[in-house]
Amino acid sequence: LMELPVLTTQQQGNLLSIAGLISGAGQSFAQRAAGIQQQTAYQLNAINTLAIANVRADQEQRYAAIQADRTLKRAELESLNYKMAGNSLLRNMERTNATARARAAASGVAYFEGSAAGVQDYNIRATMRDVGILDFNALVARVMGFEDASSMLANADVQAQLTRYGARAQALQYGVAGESARRTSGLLADATLTRATMDFARTFSSTPTKSFGPSLDPFFGGTGGSGD
Repeated sequence: LMELPVLTTQQQGNLLSIAGLISGAGQSFAQRAAGIQQQTAYQLNAINTLAIANVRADQEQRYAAIQADRTLKRAELESLNYKMAGNSLLRNMERTNATARARAAASGVAYFEGSAAGVQDYNIRATMRDVGILDFNALVARVMGFEDASSMLANADVQAQLTRYGARAQALQYGVAGESARRTSGLLADATLTRATMDFARTFSSTPTKSFGPSLDPFFGGTGGSGD
């Protein structure tokens, strides 16, 4: 039967030193990988933040455009109502004057002079005054509707810019945090590997020693052979 190797205390210590070095290197690589993973997570958060901000800003601008269009349509409808009211006044004036002329003609009075003409003139002046007010109200309705719609669109643009600016600032913070995490993990990894290397250099011994039985030399520092 093959005789099993007998390890000396020095060889056992060397084995522990090698195992510690390997473990330290593994921890160093794990720390560095964790930093890269954390940086990747921060970068993904930054990308998601920018994407969500762009979608939110676009939706705000679309909603503002819809509201502005509705405001313009309401203003146009209100202006049209004023115009229709003015047209109605003009038609009533025509009917009233026609009735006055008909009564004057039936009474044998000239409808273009005297009291009949005075009634018609007053009716025309009063009607045209009211029609002018309605036309002015129609113009004001259109102007105010345009101003309200323009204000909605301008506010939406400003809010969209603020949303995107805030998202860019937050994404920049994520980028800085990710870079800091990667550098910190790299420093920790270097420190871990350095400590493991120093521990290995301090504990590993290459001085040859004699051992009883077959040896694992020269890797572990034994010379082989049997004791005296």
